[in-house]
Amino acid sequence: MIHLSARADMTYQNDYHHKLRGRLWCGLKGTKYDERHDSGVPPGFSFSNVFPPYDAREGDDRKLLVASPDEELLANVAADLLEEPELNVGEMPLYVDNVTPLEPDVGEPGTRGTIETGTGLLVRIPPWRCEEYGIDHPGGDTAVFWRPKHSLKPLRAQLVNNLDQKHNLYAHDHLPGPSDVDGDLFDGYELIKTFAVPVTVTEGQEMTYVLSKWKFDYTVRDDDHRRHLNLALDCGLGERNSLGLGFVNITDKTRPGETELEGQDALA
Repeated sequence: MIHLSARADMTYQNDYHHKLRGRLWCGLKGTKYDERHDSGVPPGFSFSNVFPPYDAREGDDRKLLVASPDEELLANVAADLLEEPELNVGEMPLYVDNVTPLEPDVGEPGTRGTIETGTGLLVRIPPWRCEEYGIDHPGGDTAVFWRPKHSLKPLRAQLVNNLDQKHNLYAHDHLPGPSDVDGDLFDGYELIKTFAVPVTVTEGQEMTYVLSKWKFDYTVRDDDHRRHLNLALDCGLGERNSLGLGFVNITDKTRPGETELEGQDALA
């Protein structure tokens, strides 16, 4: 958790993705993680937007979350932000007041909860799988953005496939991945909204992505399922996590033997 304050009055910028990504990568420059930059593979970290996402007056508090399964990676980012505490995200002038560690965990087997997308989720269906899902493809090699009309089946499949890739990169090889186990990643899928947003992918290159926001219900089946859900918290869901897309939070959690109210009190 990065605790911020506004250095001047500022207008909130929704097109923060590229600028904030660049600032976080600065903390990894010259480290063993630097080679992941622009490599095309999931970077092993994800980040939220600056929140709450509203205009601010000078001195107002804001926060930013950065997550990774690799504590050393987070330590490098934190050290850089504390050494160079001016954090300019486009036209949003911010100052890093403090950095505190968090250890989110979906809970032991039997725990029920909700994971919510804090930023837009990018899910694209490759052209060679469109026919399988009954999706009309315009031709060529372009992937199709998931939309509600495509049903949940391709969305569930792409989320698991993407998390498999992250598991292969950042988890222990001898442990089963998300597609190696029985049972769904989530119990319930509640779509909050879909929306299109222009995103600067690299300097001078802007693309319009169709994104979605969700509430995912889960019940932890076993230790493997727990690891998979926690990996999603660390690496993000879907694609383009290095641009801050697919960042997720636990919003409700009820441990075995607890009431829902007690679980909400524990998160507060």
